[in-house]
Amino acid sequence: TITADAHVNKGPGRPVFNEKLRAHTLAALQCVDRVVVVPFPAAVEAITCVKPDVYCKGIEYQDAANDPTGNIHDDRRLVEQFGGAIHYVGSVIFSSSKLLNNHFDHLGSEVRSFCRTLAETVSPDGFRDAVESFANLKVLVIGDVIFDRYVTVGVQGLTSKNRILSSRFVNEETQAGGAIAVARHVAQFTKHVRLLSLVGTEPWVLPALREALAPEQIAVLAEPSFTTVVKQRFVEPGSGSGKELPKLFSVNYLDSAPPSHDVADRVLAGIRAEIDKADVVLVADFGHGLLNAEARGFIQDRASQMMLNCQTNSFNHGFNVISRQYRRATAFTLDQNELMLACGRPHPNFASELEALRALLDAEYGWLTRGGIETLGVTRAGTPVVCPPIDHAVTDTVGAGDAFFSVVALAAAQHLPCALATYIGQLAGADAVKIVGNARPISKAHLLKSGMTLLTF
Repeated sequence: TITADAHVNKGPGRPVFNEKLRAHTLAALQCVDRVVVVPFPAAVEAITCVKPDVYCKGIEYQDAANDPTGNIHDDRRLVEQFGGAIHYVGSVIFSSSKLLNNHFDHLGSEVRSFCRTLAETVSPDGFRDAVESFANLKVLVIGDVIFDRYVTVGVQGLTSKNRILSSRFVNEETQAGGAIAVARHVAQFTKHVRLLSLVGTEPWVLPALREALAPEQIAVLAEPSFTTVVKQRFVEPGSGSGKELPKLFSVNYLDSAPPSHDVADRVLAGIRAEIDKADVVLVADFGHGLLNAEARGFIQDRASQMMLNCQTNSFNHGFNVISRQYRRATAFTLDQNELMLACGRPHPNFASELEALRALLDAEYGWLTRGGIETLGVTRAGTPVVCPPIDHAVTDTVGAGDAFFSVVALAAAQHLPCALATYIGQLAGADAVKIVGNARPISKAHLLKSGMTLLTF
């Protein structure tokens, strides 16, 4: 059996040889009677179907730690359940990743250069250990809950009378976004995570929260006077060929005025009750009413490590500016538009303005994400880091910045080198842009597998 192309997950440009070519190559061997392309990410379905007497893996898998996905444990359990045995075969380990990274052109020159330089100080095992170190962190996520509703329609054209867009309804899906998405991403790396936020009392909200997070991870206040934030996007069906999902327009459901003083006091009381239990606090400030000046001030004064993402969007444009709302952070992330608003310049020197903002917030780390151009990272002591996009195949950019923030915040809490932290964040972003909205959190197994592969030289 071979793994289908869609589930190889070893980073950009992989697999170098597509499933059809790989299958034909193996079928040409005299000892091979049949080749099957497995359309699943793991081997469980194939093992269940075949019920093998002997299941073969390469000798590198004798040490289960060499499988970043952890699937080898499920494979062994299932094979033995059917009365079979695992045999580890081979004598010399030839790393296809090392051969490809050194001698093929599946990586862009900038990505190859960045990864090769990082590999001089961080081995694949060192990368895995750094990511695994997140597991013991106790994390509190404070931020606005947002539900992303995707309404897929087929555009039929313009109506003949009023010249408005006419479309046919296809389907609708509501996803947990905003601070819930941040908490879900973090929960892939540590189970010690709590989400503190505010929602309304619409009958569908609490079931949706419980579907997204475990009960012990939820510290969300429900207030009848508050409208749960829903961002409804009308989109056309995706092509499924790595092209970005076509979006038509959006409708937002949210309050135009901030919550009452009583509600704000209850939010602050909730923060007071939770903040001292956490090693690190992630503030996902979307500017939708959860946090007022008093709450922001308390978090900055009380949190031992505070990671900040203060977002600009169509609702709060020009008002929720990081340099106006905050005076300190351990680390922060922002995008190009948010940096321009913070520095008040339409054509800034991004590196120098990012460093100036880091100094203003007295932050240990600061990151600027510039989409498909680059990501810049600065630290209190050290040279700036410039990381190219790991992958240019984009399905949907919604939520990619949240995924980046979630992971670099954990890296900053562990005081990882800026280059390594930036690399981990870029891998998270590269996974997130292949997901429609926040349909699922990023995959720790995917991040480990692609991250270790790209550092194999």
